[in-house]
Amino acid sequence: KSGGSKEILHHLQNIVDFGKHVMKQFFGENYVHHGEIIQLPLDFVRQLCLKIQPERPESRCDKDMDTLSGYAMCLPNLTRLQTYRFVEPRPILCIEIKPKCGFIPFSSHVSQEIKHKVCRYCMHQHLKVANGKWKRPSKYCPVDLFSGNKQRMHFALKSLLQEAQNNLKIFKNGELIYGCKDDQECSSDWNELARHLKPFFFPSNGLVSGPHCTRTIVKELIHVITLTLLSSTDACRAGDMKTVPVSQGRSYCEASAFNKELVRNGKHKLESSGLPRGCLLYKTLQAQMLDMLDIEGLYPLYNRVEQYLEEFPEERSTLQIDGPYNEAFYEKLLDLSTEDDGTIAFALTKVQQYRIAMTAKDCSIMIALSPCLQDECSEQRPVVLASKTRFTFSVSVLDLDLKPYESIPHQYKLDGKIVNYYLKNVQAKDDPVMSSLFKENEDCTLVLHKV
Repeated sequence: KSGGSKEILHHLQNIVDFGKHVMKQFFGENYVHHGEIIQLPLDFVRQLCLKIQPERPESRCDKDMDTLSGYAMCLPNLTRLQTYRFVEPRPILCIEIKPKCGFIPFSSHVSQEIKHKVCRYCMHQHLKVANGKWKRPSKYCPVDLFSGNKQRMHFALKSLLQEAQNNLKIFKNGELIYGCKDDQECSSDWNELARHLKPFFFPSNGLVSGPHCTRTIVKELIHVITLTLLSSTDACRAGDMKTVPVSQGRSYCEASAFNKELVRNGKHKLESSGLPRGCLLYKTLQAQMLDMLDIEGLYPLYNRVEQYLEEFPEERSTLQIDGPYNEAFYEKLLDLSTEDDGTIAFALTKVQQYRIAMTAKDCSIMIALSPCLQDECSEQRPVVLASKTRFTFSVSVLDLDLKPYESIPHQYKLDGKIVNYYLKNVQAKDDPVMSSLFKENEDCTLVLHKV
C-alpha cells in the first residue's frame, strides 16, 4: 500500500474497527474474525516478500506489498477448524464459497424491467465470458442458493462444482485441492476430487469405485454443505433488522437453469421455503438487502453527497465517510426508511448502507469440516451427519473489508454495461419472437397462445 506508516496504520485500524463494530453486529461474534494489528521487524517483512513473490497469482503481481511500515494484520487460518484445539492434528476439509448477491432488485428506481426478472450474477456471467474472463458461463444462480429450498440449493452447489470460477474453493488440510488458484490454473476434475474426499465420507473401503462412486461422494459433499449453510448460528445484534421483505421482489431468477428446467417440464411453481432466520446465509442476505434503492436509485444520492462535500470539504470527517467505524456509524445504518426528504443525512445513510450491502455481496463463507469418531461428538460442538460419518464443523465469514465510497460511480457504470450487454446479446436471442426475426432464413413455426 502507498502512503506513510501513519496512513497505513490508520487504514488497518479502520479494517479492524469495521469488522469489530459493524460486521460483527450483522453476523455475530463467532463468525467474523477481524484480526489484530501487529508490528513486524522490517527485515522479516522483506524476506517474506521475496519468499512469497513466486507463489502470488499473476493477477496480484502488479500490487506491491508494503515493506516499509512494518504493520501487519494477524488473522486466523480459517482452513483449520476454529473452535476446537485438537491435540492430535485432524484431517480437515474446508469449503470456501463466494455466494454473491442472493436477491433480485425490488426497488422502484430500476429502469430496465429485466433487472426485476434476472439476477445480477446471471447477467454478469455473459459479459464476463464475452470479455474472456471465463471460458464458459456458470449455471450457478445465487438466488437458488439463497432460496432455502434444498432442491434448489443442491442444484446451485452442483453448478458451482461444475464451474467453480472464483466462487468455490476446496482445501484439504490447508492445501487447495479443487477450484481456481487464479484465473488460469483450475483443478476441476470430479474423479480427482472424489479421491480426496472418499476417506472423509466413506472411511471404510466398502464403496465400489468408478463413476458411481464419484457421483455418490459429490452428492454427499453437497448435502453436507447445504446442512451447514442452513444450520443455526448465534444471535447477533442486527438479527431483527427488517431488511429481508417477506413478499417484495421475486423469489426466483428467470435465467436460472433450475427455473428453466421446471418451465420446460411444465411446472411453474417454484418452491421457496425461505431461509431459517438464524443461519449464516440469512444474515448475509439481510446485509445485502441494505441495498434497498438499487444502484440506480442510489447514484443520485451519491451525487448529492459529492456536491455537498465540494462545498464543505471540511465536513468529510464529521460525516464519517471514511470512518471511524464505531458504534455511532453502526447506529446510523439501522434507519431503513426509503422516503427521501432531500437531506444530506438521508443521502449519506443510503450511501453507507449500500457500501455495507456491496461488502456482503462480495464476502466469502468458509465451512470447515472434521470427521468425528462415534464416541467423541460431545454436546457443545455443532455436528452435521453424512450417510456414513459425522463431522464437527465451523462456519466463518471473510473478505469483509468495506467497499470504498469512491467505487460507487464505477458500480453505476458497470451496472449499465451488464444490463445493456444482456439485453442486446442474450435476451434478444432467448425471446422466441425476437429470435424468429434473427432466423428469418430458417423455417419458422408460429405458435399462438391464448391471451
